[in-house]
Amino acid sequence: MLSWAHLRGVALFLIEPGKPNQNAYIESFNGRFRDECLNEHWFTSLHHAKVVIEAWRREYNEERPKKSLGGLTPSAYAKQLVVKHDKVTSDSKPGCY
Repeated sequence: MLSWAHLRGVALFLIEPGKPNQNAYIESFNGRFRDECLNEHWFTSLHHAKVVIEAWRREYNEERPKKSLGGLTPSAYAKQLVVKHDKVTSDSKPGCY
């Protein structure tokens, strides 16, 4: 992973041991993923794990609204950001007034 990240210019920032509050969002997600998916299934194969985890991921991102995102699902929120970014980008191009 370190080589992959380095080749792509990805900076990795690690959470200090014993300080999970340094990234509460991912800690919250990890707990939810563990409780709702990993603890609920007995995977019989790698393929089975991939199918179940992908179904959970889709439901989490596409069907569950989040208060922190103004009642939107993560995928709807991401689409909204793309639209806003495209509008800002096109509005700021030279020659566009």
